[in-house]
Amino acid sequence: MGASILHITNGDSTTNYLKSLQFSGEFITWREMLCEGKTTTDVGSESFWKNRFQFLKSSYNVSKKKFIDYTLKEYRALCNKKDHTEIVLWFEYDLFCQINMIAVLSWLKRYRKGYHISLVCSGKVGNSKKMFSLVDLNENQIQNHFTKRISLTDDDIAYADYIWQLYCSDSPLRLETFYKIKSNSPFQYLASAIEMHLKRFPSVENGLNEVENRILNTAAKKLPKSKDKLVGELLKQNDYGFGDIQYANSINELKSLFSSFNPIKISKKGKQVLENQINYYAQLRNDNSYLGGTKKYSFLHYNKANKLLQITS
Repeated sequence: MGASILHITNGDSTTNYLKSLQFSGEFITWREMLCEGKTTTDVGSESFWKNRFQFLKSSYNVSKKKFIDYTLKEYRALCNKKDHTEIVLWFEYDLFCQINMIAVLSWLKRYRKGYHISLVCSGKVGNSKKMFSLVDLNENQIQNHFTKRISLTDDDIAYADYIWQLYCSDSPLRLETFYKIKSNSPFQYLASAIEMHLKRFPSVENGLNEVENRILNTAAKKLPKSKDKLVGELLKQNDYGFGDIQYANSINELKSLFSSFNPIKISKKGKQVLENQINYYAQLRNDNSYLGGTKKYSFLHYNKANKLLQITS
């Protein structure tokens, strides 16, 4: 753990945890949520950040000051750090982290060519069925992860960059075809994350995507007492890696399918949608809603065949 290491982490919790364990080196925290909203391939460019701010402002009411202080200042600090002998990435298994990871690798490919780049990625530990976040790991486990970190080759980085390019394209069909090809990839959780991403397009069956159907299913089965309790239940099954504000935002978009939030009750129409008796696509369609570079409502996910269909009309 030499002082010449630059650690790029997936969030403040990981940064603070590693610092508390006295990991040597400098730290940059990647504060973005690129799994939501429109993304473009040119990570770090002025137009990239302008586009991200517009999304965060419109969807989450993020102020310009907060965006600059929280995200841009940290990114600018990353730009100024050029003298380290190794860059270590700390990311997790879920969709949220995996999309951020490939974006960072795309940036590194362009701006830190020739640097020694390695990866620590948490998920499975031993024979446990539980998936672990980085802060779930005890001190011995996280030290072991660090010791066994994977050195990424130029080909590995190029592969991650290519997946990022496909994620940012205006059609997910090439991504759907390509993402499983590299069977020996060091990114052991990337394929499952991309599969989850593809299921975020509205389903043929009822017009809701997997996340939205999960929200309704959880509400129907768990009968939580409030919206906060519903969010809490969703966080327990969080292979997407979403935070509470993301789930709360999704619940709000489905509010017409609930008759009450205190306690949680699904409306008659909500039950019909959940049972695939009604297709809710037309009511949800929004041409300003993007997944990566693709308009969310320009494609449908056919669950039975596990494939995407393009809407041509």
